[in-house]
Parts: sequence; structure tokens; C-alpha cells
Amino acid sequence: MPKAIHPYEVLRRPLVTEKSTMLSAVGKYVFEVALGANKPQIATAVEMAFNVHVVEVNTMHVRGKTKRTGTSRGTQASWKKAIVTLQPGEQIQVFEGI
Repeated sequence: MPKAIHPYEVLRRPLVTEKSTMLSAVGKYVFEVALGANKPQIATAVEMAFNVHVVEVNTMHVRGKTKRTGTSRGTQASWKKAIVTLQPGEQIQVFEGI
């Protein structure tokens, strides 16, 4: 059974890129989410936060890149991305006008 996460801790930040802006035109929005969050938790968090109806949630893990500065090496943190599809006609106002 997945660990319980409060709905306000699931969504970390919206991802605003060229690709995510194009997806928002067809009712899909992209968020960085908590690593332990599952699809039903993500759908509930988006519905509570933005007062919309979620149809589908797609998730993916983004592996952290290895970076090097001189002789020292480090790794960026891995994170989880969610693409949320809303019912036709609904939109999230935070993303509009970007």
C-alpha cells in the first residue's frame, strides 16, 4: 500500500517549457510531483488545488544528470514528472497567458 501523502505536498511546481505550453492548448498540464506520489494521489491533488476534473495522469521518472566542474563530479537529483489531462473545456488559469 502506498504511503499517504497530503494532497498539498504532492504537487511541487508547474513546469513551463515550450513543449508544456503547446500541451496546455490541448488540455494537458505538466507538473513536478513528489517521488512517492501515485496517479490517484496526483489526480486528487490537481482537482483540489485547481477545482477541475482530471481525466488521465501520465507519470515518468526523470533521472538526474551527472555534472562535472573541473575534477569534482556531482549528480543532480532525480525527480518525477506528471502530465495531467483535463476534461474538454476545462483549463487551469495559472498557465494561461504565458
